[in-house]
Amino acid sequence: MIAGSDAADAAAVPGRRPSIWLLGGTGEGPLIVSRLLDAGWSVQVSLVSEDALRAYPAHPRLQSRLGALAGPGAIEAELLAAPLAPFRWVIDASHPFAARISADLAAVCSRGGQPLLRLLRPPVRQLPGTRLILLDQLEDLAGIDLAGESLLLAIGARHLARAVALAKTSACFARILPNPTSLRQALAAGLGEGALACHRPGTGPPATTAGSIERALMEHWGISAVLCRQSGGPTEELWQQLCAELGLKLLLLRRPAEPLPESELWPLEELLAQVGQPEPTGAQSAQVLGHQLRQ
Repeated sequence: MIAGSDAADAAAVPGRRPSIWLLGGTGEGPLIVSRLLDAGWSVQVSLVSEDALRAYPAHPRLQSRLGALAGPGAIEAELLAAPLAPFRWVIDASHPFAARISADLAAVCSRGGQPLLRLLRPPVRQLPGTRLILLDQLEDLAGIDLAGESLLLAIGARHLARAVALAKTSACFARILPNPTSLRQALAAGLGEGALACHRPGTGPPATTAGSIERALMEHWGISAVLCRQSGGPTEELWQQLCAELGLKLLLLRRPAEPLPESELWPLEELLAQVGQPEPTGAQSAQVLGHQLRQ
């Protein structure tokens, strides 16, 4: 047994349900959790904020860990001593721009022999008619001529102050997540209430279609350019589609390099197939993991 680990003792109890640790957000995370719960797994999901937790279903086999993971030491501690540890799988479905946590997670899991699956988000194919400009980093925004443009910032609230300072336009607007932290960061960036919309992408009243709220905001503000991130998935696809249909300029921040080789990245359905059905776990895997992590 791992010394002082109640989780390792629990793993040895016959009938203990095998568990998975998912690092996710509000994109594919809720879908992955629902599929894992339906398959019979117990799941711990790591999220940055309580607001993100609202996107997940209430379930007796779902536990949450809120707050940022402060480096490799925090990851190791979670693998050893979380209530659902040891984990049969760790799934990294964190945002593609959360490069540091993904790199730390890959290193710790590799060193400890912890099976890790990383979600692959294929890049969105450029749609015909998209006026796309790819930026290697946010600082490249300073080199784009935006004189006379109305710029919509859809890059995350903590980056707004830097983007507003770099953009060569006085007409900046932002769509932010509906939580107090995002609102404070947007106001601190100098964006007034009339230039802000609190809205989670892809959501809305039942009668609305995907992107209808975003489209209405863009038309209301007279948006002529959009800055977003090359995150892959439905959010980037939505911005590409709207910009192509409305004839807008799309400034796309290039995504960071993946921490794992492409051969170790899994599209959603293949990832879930790899996880499969839960099987009984024992204390031996906990012993091996604990020994390796402590080396």
